[in-house]
Amino acid sequence: MTYLTVPITVSSIEQIPTAVAAALSAGAGMVELRLDYLDSPSPRDVCTAVELAKKLSLPIIATCRAQWEGGEFAGAEDQRQLLLQQALKAGADYVDIELAAIKNKTVEFDNDKLIISSHDFERASGDFHNLLEHKKIHGGKVVKCAYMAQKITDCFAALDMLHEQPGSIAMAMGEAGVITRLLASKLGAFLTFASLGEGKESAPGQVTVQEMKRLYRHDAITVDTKVYGVIGYPVGHSLSPALYNGLFDATGFNGVYLPLLVEPSREIFNGFIDGVRQRKWLDFQGFSVTIPHKGNALEYVKSNGGHVDALSEKIGAVNTLVIDSNDQLSGYNTDYLGAMQAILEALGAQQNELKAMTVAVVGAGGVARSLVAGLTDVGAEVTIYNRTVERARKLADEFGCRWHGRSELQSLDAQLVINCTSIGMYPKVEDTPICGQILKKDMVVFDTVYNPLETRLLREAKEKGAKTIDGLRMFVNQAVRQYEMLTGREVSKKIIDGVMAKYRQVRGN
Repeated sequence: MTYLTVPITVSSIEQIPTAVAAALSAGAGMVELRLDYLDSPSPRDVCTAVELAKKLSLPIIATCRAQWEGGEFAGAEDQRQLLLQQALKAGADYVDIELAAIKNKTVEFDNDKLIISSHDFERASGDFHNLLEHKKIHGGKVVKCAYMAQKITDCFAALDMLHEQPGSIAMAMGEAGVITRLLASKLGAFLTFASLGEGKESAPGQVTVQEMKRLYRHDAITVDTKVYGVIGYPVGHSLSPALYNGLFDATGFNGVYLPLLVEPSREIFNGFIDGVRQRKWLDFQGFSVTIPHKGNALEYVKSNGGHVDALSEKIGAVNTLVIDSNDQLSGYNTDYLGAMQAILEALGAQQNELKAMTVAVVGAGGVARSLVAGLTDVGAEVTIYNRTVERARKLADEFGCRWHGRSELQSLDAQLVINCTSIGMYPKVEDTPICGQILKKDMVVFDTVYNPLETRLLREAKEKGAKTIDGLRMFVNQAVRQYEMLTGREVSKKIIDGVMAKYRQVRGN
């Protein structure tokens, strides 16, 4: 069992019962009392803190992290170790003491209750094997290695540690390292950390205990769980983890779906996919691919002898990457179907009715390619507007349509206007790709951004009396087909709609 552990980072003893009760209510399996967060803790304070926490019957780790290893405690080392010893005497189940400190102990500890740890907030690697060697010499129950991930490929060191030594603790800190926290239970880690709430993290990259339980299904993850994820940069805005994990929960599928922050570099993208394929024990089955990696995904599949369907080849972008049981790769594009269906549903039209419709497409990336391919295929008159004029020209030449720089949007005149950029996406919700004064009542405005659901562009279009299409329609439409490709199981749009309705209810929107 991997303990879902919540750090208690309050500043006064009086706050401990409430914080521990909140952790218990949220589903924590263990708490870490961060004694270094208390204001000037004394040995008596430590005893009181532990006794208060024990009343709620959760296992307790006592930690008093020194400033020299990323903590808050600034006092003398012998005083710090005395506080930890006092915590054990008061009934703490474990104490966390750093490798650098265990070599020069000033007090004695019960070895069966020691977590020997190492933290590095600068280097993207851990000191795991050194920890194991010192555990043999000095004793200890568990070793813990934490380091700062600069990029997602830095996570492999921590995942390898857990694979080699189940029952240990290993994590890559920071947003790029989140997957090491989410996969800890699959790999049999002793524990993984989750914060009590946003702003209450004790280290970079901790997700909340509520997200671990509800969104990422911590309790349902086993060694046999299949792993999926969305590759993008940024990726925190994506609704895909909520949708897929919700579908896994609703259908009883043993899977987990992760946010995969992959920097906009083909080298890093290739290195991540290579690393996943080399570690079959991770059980990655496939990926959704979003900005800016749809072109990288296409090239990766082709260069590795995989299958790319004709539609994706024509579009020049892949948003679905499947790894089969023989490690064979396949690339597909479901954006095309999702976007075209969203347009036709909103207009109440058939494909042949789009012929000769004037369409303005803002952007020239993967989503834009899908829409331009679909719209030109049915005979729409498409004009591409992009900040980088050369990219607009290149895309237009491929599909036989017109192109302009974004500055030409001032003279925009089209029946259907589509934003295919990330402008206006959370958190920059007040940005817009098209000034409101340009929009007209007789236009249909489609924003492929779905977070927020109503972007500034759509809000201003409604104010002008224009018909609007939000990005969630496209997202749900393409997800029906993508889910089947990734899992090999059919899913109805009705089930997907139910999962999304539940998500909106939880999020309060």
